[in-house]
Amino acid sequence: MATDERGPGDRPALSRCTTLDAGTFAREHWGRRPLFTPAAALDQDFSDLFSTADVDELVASRALRTPFVRMAKEGDVLSPGRFTGPGGFGAEIADQLDADKVLAEFGAGATLVLQGLHRTWPPIAEFSRRLAEELGHPCQVNAYITPASSRGFDPHYDVHDVFVLQIAGEKHWRIHEPVHPDPLRDQPWSDHRAAVAARAQETPAIDEVFRPGDALYLPRGWIHSAEALGGVSVHLTIGVAAYTRDEVVRAAVARAADTAALRASLPLGFDPDDTAALAPIVDDALATLRAALDDPATRASVLETVAAGLARRRASDIRPEPVRPLATIAQAGDLTADTALVLREGLRPVQEVDADTVAVRLPAKTATLPVAAAAAVDRLLDGSPVRIADLPELDASSAIVVARRLLREGIVVVATP
Repeated sequence: MATDERGPGDRPALSRCTTLDAGTFAREHWGRRPLFTPAAALDQDFSDLFSTADVDELVASRALRTPFVRMAKEGDVLSPGRFTGPGGFGAEIADQLDADKVLAEFGAGATLVLQGLHRTWPPIAEFSRRLAEELGHPCQVNAYITPASSRGFDPHYDVHDVFVLQIAGEKHWRIHEPVHPDPLRDQPWSDHRAAVAARAQETPAIDEVFRPGDALYLPRGWIHSAEALGGVSVHLTIGVAAYTRDEVVRAAVARAADTAALRASLPLGFDPDDTAALAPIVDDALATLRAALDDPATRASVLETVAAGLARRRASDIRPEPVRPLATIAQAGDLTADTALVLREGLRPVQEVDADTVAVRLPAKTATLPVAAAAAVDRLLDGSPVRIADLPELDASSAIVVARRLLREGIVVVATP
């Protein structure tokens, strides 16, 4: 384990996946090249995140349902009925994970995939949220549990970047360069099945046996396959749904295109099959779009539109620190002047002040308070812990009222010592 006095959970999430600093990783690998980092270099393992015992806990005791689980064997995804069933009296839902069926299929060589662990397993939820905050792109996590000497999926590429963290056992990975670089979400590997299969026969760019504590970064589009070796293998795949320039361009064009010149009709009687006649129409439309984008006022509006759209996406895609409703209600009733509060981690509220009110806007709701609370709200939202007694411009009772309101709205939480 690491010699740093901090525990693994206290380290920046990205530093657990690579020894490179964030700037070097961004310049040399993000969206460009894979990066394999052995456990010895990382000086850690991932036992605080997941383990084989955790797999058994989820399978046997958590009543997981599809689509939070699937199974595959030699490249084929199994029918859910082969590993799910009803849960008995009082839990007759038919698609719950059935531990007996999983045992049979796993014993016969099928890979178990536990999906969406960023929603079902707290240590992974916390880690993935922190990683998403550092990357600026949303993350989701699956676990792949593969029997000895078995292969779950054929060579393929993903339409999202991934970090692979080896948890247990050994797995032989072969990674090949893309046949379709930087695929978008609607461009799956099956669109290039023959090219992917042919590329997989070539010399791999990375050919490594992964052992516990090893980590890999793999940009979208890179072809990969993996086979468990002498025992059961468990690894986490952290999928990073990177926002793309394609999305920026679509939003920018949609905003810039809302001009009178571009809303104009095409010529009467134009023939879309006559490409020679259509060419000047297309050229004129593109020239008009470029002129609109070059206009300072339009450019400012485009920038505002793109920024607002990405902010909404990120707020929706990257979930903030979870709240515990019953504990929060109890804490709200027990606030004192010495209670310290802090902005809920991962939340990005927007504060707006007018003559009478201060509003704290979130994607799904808005909390409005009297304008006298503006300075106190500003202090509570700055990201650092603050005692209620230290909130500015409020008397003791008013400070508790404001703190209680923001605590119950899930905007701030009680700071841990």
